[in-house]
Amino acid sequence: MERRRMDAALLVLFLGHLAAALEVPLDLPQPPTITHQSPKDYIIDPRENIIIHCEAKGKPHPSFSWTRNGTHFDIDEDPNVTMRPHSGTLVVDISRAKAEQYECVYQCTARNKHGTAVSNNIVVKQSRSPLWSKEKIKPIVVQEGVSLVLPCRPPAGLPPPIIFWMDNNFQRLPQSSRVAQSLNGDLYFSNVLRDDSRNDYICYARFPYTQTIQQKQPITVKVLNKEPADERKPSFLIPSGPSSSKTVLRGQVLEMECIAEGLPTPEVSWTKVSGDLPAKRTSFLHYQRTLRIVNVSESDAGDYRCTARNQLGSVHHTIHVMVKAAPYWISGAPRNLVLAPGESGVLTCRASGTPKPSITWAMNGIPIENSPKDLSRKVEDDTIIFTDVQPGSSAVYQCNVSNDFGYLLSNAFVNVLSEPPRVLTQANKVYQVIKNHRALIDCASFGSPIPKITWFKDSRSSTLDGDPYILHDNGTLEIHIAQAHNSGRYTCVARNSIGIYENHVSLEVKEPTRILKQPEYKVVQRGKSVVFECKVKHDPSLIPTMTWLKDDGELPDDERLIVDSDSLTITDVTESDAGMYTCIMNTTLDHDSASAELTVVEATPTPAVVYERPDPPTDLELTDQKKRSVQLTWTPGDEHNSPIQKFLIQYEDLLHHRGHWHNLTEVPGTKTTAHLKLSPYAHYTFRVLALNAVDFSRPSLSSRVYKTEPAAPDENPTGVQGFGTEHDNLVISWKPLSGLQSNGPGLHYKVMWRQKAVDSDWTTVTVANNSKFVVSGVPTFVPYELKVQAVNDYGAGPEPAIAHGYSGEDLPVAAPENVQAIVVNSALAEVHWDPVPFKLIRGHLKGFKVYYWRERSLHKHNPHHVEKQILTFSGNHTRGMLPGLHPFSLYSFNVRVYNGKGEGPPSPTQQFETPEGVPGTPTSLIVTNPNLDSLTLEWSPPHVRNGRITGYTLKYQQVNNSNELGPMEELALPANETSVTLPNLKYSTRYKFYLNAKTVRGAGPAISGEGVTIMDEALPVSPFGNVSSSVGEDGALISWEYWGPEKNVYVEYKNKNSEAEEEWQKELVNGSQNIVLKGLKGGLSYRVRVVAKGHHDQPPLLSDEVLVTVPAVASRQVDIATQGWFIGLMCAIALLILILLIICFIQRNKGGKYPVKEKEDAHTDPEFQPMKEDDCTFGEYSDNEDHKPLKGSRTPSNGTVKRDDSDDSLVDYGEGGDGQFNEDGSFIGQYSGKSASRDTAEGHESSEAPSPINAMNSLNSFV
Repeated sequence: MERRRMDAALLVLFLGHLAAALEVPLDLPQPPTITHQSPKDYIIDPRENIIIHCEAKGKPHPSFSWTRNGTHFDIDEDPNVTMRPHSGTLVVDISRAKAEQYECVYQCTARNKHGTAVSNNIVVKQSRSPLWSKEKIKPIVVQEGVSLVLPCRPPAGLPPPIIFWMDNNFQRLPQSSRVAQSLNGDLYFSNVLRDDSRNDYICYARFPYTQTIQQKQPITVKVLNKEPADERKPSFLIPSGPSSSKTVLRGQVLEMECIAEGLPTPEVSWTKVSGDLPAKRTSFLHYQRTLRIVNVSESDAGDYRCTARNQLGSVHHTIHVMVKAAPYWISGAPRNLVLAPGESGVLTCRASGTPKPSITWAMNGIPIENSPKDLSRKVEDDTIIFTDVQPGSSAVYQCNVSNDFGYLLSNAFVNVLSEPPRVLTQANKVYQVIKNHRALIDCASFGSPIPKITWFKDSRSSTLDGDPYILHDNGTLEIHIAQAHNSGRYTCVARNSIGIYENHVSLEVKEPTRILKQPEYKVVQRGKSVVFECKVKHDPSLIPTMTWLKDDGELPDDERLIVDSDSLTITDVTESDAGMYTCIMNTTLDHDSASAELTVVEATPTPAVVYERPDPPTDLELTDQKKRSVQLTWTPGDEHNSPIQKFLIQYEDLLHHRGHWHNLTEVPGTKTTAHLKLSPYAHYTFRVLALNAVDFSRPSLSSRVYKTEPAAPDENPTGVQGFGTEHDNLVISWKPLSGLQSNGPGLHYKVMWRQKAVDSDWTTVTVANNSKFVVSGVPTFVPYELKVQAVNDYGAGPEPAIAHGYSGEDLPVAAPENVQAIVVNSALAEVHWDPVPFKLIRGHLKGFKVYYWRERSLHKHNPHHVEKQILTFSGNHTRGMLPGLHPFSLYSFNVRVYNGKGEGPPSPTQQFETPEGVPGTPTSLIVTNPNLDSLTLEWSPPHVRNGRITGYTLKYQQVNNSNELGPMEELALPANETSVTLPNLKYSTRYKFYLNAKTVRGAGPAISGEGVTIMDEALPVSPFGNVSSSVGEDGALISWEYWGPEKNVYVEYKNKNSEAEEEWQKELVNGSQNIVLKGLKGGLSYRVRVVAKGHHDQPPLLSDEVLVTVPAVASRQVDIATQGWFIGLMCAIALLILILLIICFIQRNKGGKYPVKEKEDAHTDPEFQPMKEDDCTFGEYSDNEDHKPLKGSRTPSNGTVKRDDSDDSLVDYGEGGDGQFNEDGSFIGQYSGKSASRDTAEGHESSEAPSPINAMNSLNSFV
């Protein structure tokens, strides 16, 4: 078993380069890939519709299905659930159902004919924000100094709520090292003070999903100081006991807390017993009570100790932390695999976790052990190895990695394709880059087998595969440091065993943007003006934008700030203008910025602190004088409120370079002396400059001259080289010594040379005042050894090192021999040659050039007039590839060697023929003579034949109205035909045709076209049915059924009663079978029909007409009677009227007596006569009733009711005190028979409507 694992591992390493994860273009066949899905734990808002996402891509586009709680979920059976078109996303309408019904586990499946992909298990739960349980909290009374815990205990929500404590004024309660909120929300007091007494300790819980806040009942705390608690050493409130344990998952946040009580308040500290705390991931919260470690890893496991300490002692608690891990990818999820037939590859599902996870494989959603056997597939634990795959092996493989803490599910497809190369990068794309920056030129490609990328520049003389070019695995060409000469047109060529593809892009190298004059530090008096300059240089082809900032923010909107093209002016400066000003010059490619500070001072005689550059140092002295060193001391000048940062020492050599100062060394600003190393034979004078935060000081006065003694040279010239400018000379050159390096007078050079590999003596000459020497009369291109030694009047320099060079070059005298060509395929040939002997090259071998040209096509005998093409192969090559050849052609070529001088003679011209290739697209394809059941196709042969045409292949298929394609028919045609008639076709049907030509190498690309058979003129059949209409508020809805092939469908309508010959109005349909006509006028009738427009000159197909009548509608106004505010207003008015009527009756009652007899005389109409109670007939009033008291009347003195002193009560004349109103508002019952009981006010309550007085009393009691 172990040996098998080793073999599998070696095979994986071997196959690793054979295939890579490629993005397959969507126009190519491919299994489904899930592109978007809802999270595994999906918490939803119960107030909104539930949307469960599942999006996938594939070719053909995948279909979708769902499972719920492990079983098939039939969407069509649930009226509340819909699936979005062309998607698997579910939308649950919760307006007609409860969200709880859909709290389930869902899984989405996307499938097409190439495979099946599945989503994660999506657990849908609704967010919950329950109310706090009702409780009555008693006040808490404690003695000062004791510890206290105020419990919060919020209701359990999903997700858990965020806890905080506030008072009645919604102000957060202050927390400190003494008072803190724990992780569970409780409020802990290490010890209480009298100031802690209050009645509004309120715990709030905020639920983030529903954005609601729940409030606990306020807690009252009263702190007494009668018997304050004694001081005591710390003890832990939480956690309890000496130790505890905690488990955390890798990648999560570890939070541990220790809250202690004691008096005085203890301080908490943390240590890790088994190691150090991870400094970058650790933080301490809540006054050191909480230790927080983010992004936990396995190294964080161990024992942690929290210590609480005050003046009386300390206490410890140890927390043992165990780190577990849900499964996680080691080298990423499995990647999609695209293989060509016969290729091999691997799928790797490498993951880890604690405990170690188990790995299972599935194919198209079915466990792999239950899937059909495949000899090309071998499963080895976390790896599937594919060897010699064949078409039809495409599938989606699922890798499931799981342990106790979670799972990972990944889909990766294996797609077996045979596809020529294509370049996905946009053609003719222009890349722009700044000079001296990195340039990346893309050549994203696809093909199966994976294409090989080759880059060429401009003339395509040689491939770009060496310095300064770097070719990345993804085809991107990198130029690490781009220069101006790298600009140009680049060609990337993608080729595999099936074909070749070229793409052209351009690179433009731009000059960088630079600020030439930066703004300077300014000190300005208030009320004055200040100008900051910012002069910029940029590439003229880039559009610059100047931006000014103040303190890294936008400039204030103030007219005093004037921005010009290269400056910022501030007039009438105020204190608020002080700050840091930054100018930024932006282009589309780069930017540059510079800053300067503005200090604003008062315009008073006593100036504010002014920062200026320091005064120059003084009192320069030279001490400790030696042959090659001296010590320099000085006195610093005034710093001007800015400390000196450093001193710069400069020197002038009066002997060799008078008038020029050179930097010698720097020392810190705290020193005032420097030990200087010197050279012989120089007349030194020194000066010192001081630097502070503002600028350098002016130079100090020069020191006295210090002269060093001459000596022999310490070094020899560098850069010695030998080369030839003519074929018979040798030029020896070197970099001369400077005057300071000469070490003495009389400097000259001893130049020596001899021929290498020949036992000869050195030839020596002396050269003065020059840096080269020409040796004439030497053989052509011979190696030499060279030496140059410096000499002066005091001796010679050290022994020089030997350099190497060559005498001059001459043109090569020989051509490469044994030149031959090997044809690789119809577009590629390989040229071989023997190397040219070194002596015959007569110079540095630079490479070989292959001249080649196309004589003619083998199909046509007339020659081509094509310029010769040149491919250059740098270096000592003996072969080269000629790409981009024309198939079925005769080529000639020769090879030449070249050196630094030029090219040698050409080799004898050779010829080779390229084999046939696939032909190009036929030149044209025309559909003619459409009949009921036949069409005639005419075409022209391909312009590019690439061989002898052996025939044509014609494929065709039906296309229905929804653009769905029918089964493909195929027809083989001979090479000499350029037309064909297709019989037995369906009438009035659209067909799509694909025609390609063939050679012995195969079929070329197809040309496509469409045609439609004509309709049977004798039996015209309308493709429309069930045309109907309905009129609504938005317009007239026209619906129909349609089964015709034409896609150009529209609706026509016109006024039925139009006198003139009115044209039909058109409304396009866009593929649907209904439309709402919104342009119809009310009160008119319209004729409406549906029209399908055929191809070419066919007559349109019409439906039956329908008559649509639009009713006349008044102008749409808001119905005020349905408005809430109006209804409320009317109710208020009615109530007021009722109250006024009641008040009126009360006022009439206060009149004391009602002259009933007069009323009787006034109303002689029988309708107003009293009615007898026994037979309901009308009778007369009794005079005895005239002096009865008015029931409910009041005396003016005390307002009490006296029945014996008033006239008839209105109620006495009603039945049972039933006072009612007529439709006209008159009171019914005032003349009706007397009540049997006068004590209605004290008797039983009536079931009838109350009297007005009773109603008033009821209203008063309500108020």
